[in-house]
This record gives sequence, C-alpha cells and structure tokens, in this order.
Amino acid sequence: MSKTKKEDIKLFNKWSFDGIEIKDFSLEKYINLKKIIVPSTGGNHSHKKFWKSQKVSIVERFINRLLSPGFIDNKIKGHKSSYNSGKKKKIIRSVEEAFTLIHLNTGQNPIQVLVDAIVNVAPREETTRIAMGGISYASAVDISPQRRVDLALKLLVQAIATDSHNTIRRFEESITRELISAAQNSQESKAIKRKDEIERIAVSAR
Repeated sequence: MSKTKKEDIKLFNKWSFDGIEIKDFSLEKYINLKKIIVPSTGGNHSHKKFWKSQKVSIVERFINRLLSPGFIDNKIKGHKSSYNSGKKKKIIRSVEEAFTLIHLNTGQNPIQVLVDAIVNVAPREETTRIAMGGISYASAVDISPQRRVDLALKLLVQAIATDSHNTIRRFEESITRELISAAQNSQESKAIKRKDEIERIAVSAR
C-alpha cells in the first residue's frame, strides 16, 4: 500500500491546505497551516516553548481551545465548566460537521474561513495596568502577533460558547455561524464585537 503523498493530504480527507491565504502578513508565522488529515498530535507540543505556533496546525489549536476547561465563559454559568474537557474525538467530529456546513453555506474552503475569522478577530491593541508611586492606571499597549492569534482563538471560542448556551441551536451550527460572521467581519459576530470593544478601550487609554 503506497504512502499518501504530502501534496495529497487534506483535512478530514476533504479540504486542501493549498492556496490558503493569510491576509495579515504579520500573523503568517503564527498561523500554522501544516498539512494534516486528523488534527490531533497527542500533545507533542506540551511544555515546549512556542511549539503551539510553530508545530501545531491552526485547526488543532482551535479544537484544543474548545476543549479547555472553563471554555464556557464564567459569566454565563457563574463557575468554570469542563463541559467538553477531555472529549477530543467528540469535538473533532463537531468541527468536521461544522466545516461541512461552512462549505455548503459559503462554497469556500472552511480552512480559509477559519483563517479569515482569526485574522479579523485578532485585536491589535489592548490595555495593561501600570502602577507607579501607589497609583495604578490603564495604558494602551500594542499586542504581539502570537498573542493576537491566542486572543483571537479565545474570543472565537467564548463567542461560540455564548451562542450555543441555553438555545435549541446545535453546537455545530453555533461554530458555523460564528466563524462565517467573523470571516466576513460582520457585527453579527460576538467575537468581532468583543475585539472592537478591546480596541476602543485601548484608544481611550492612550
């Protein structure tokens, strides 16, 4: 049995990584488009500095973020939840189904939709607390490219969790709705709204 050639590798054996465009050149090094069929590396990047960006596919990073304990925002239920913690096979199936829905709804490669959503949601500026002489105040700071990608994944997952909470809408449909809206830079996306809020607060703190 012949081995699968690298150029023939497709996500879930459906969608190609070829031709995926990252529209923000500053994020190119931090959005990994490694060709992979099943986005699961078994935690090989654990405890290795910066490997999540350099070695782990952006699709798997999105899935891993959905798995994080407490991915449902504390504000929703009042406590941390481990609703999907440890259920990676379940989340992988959900993401595959969501990507199928994205392809059917938009006609686009869902990997491109995910990348566009991350680029659009990644904030460029935020605030930090500075203490000086017993006085603390907020100051605007630029965000490093790696943190921009990390924040984008966090905001997308929180938006998906909010959208899927206390509704008859299926989890896969919530993933589909949020990724499409964010990729289109639409104000219907909760992640886009949150990103705009972060940047607006930073502007006022300059």
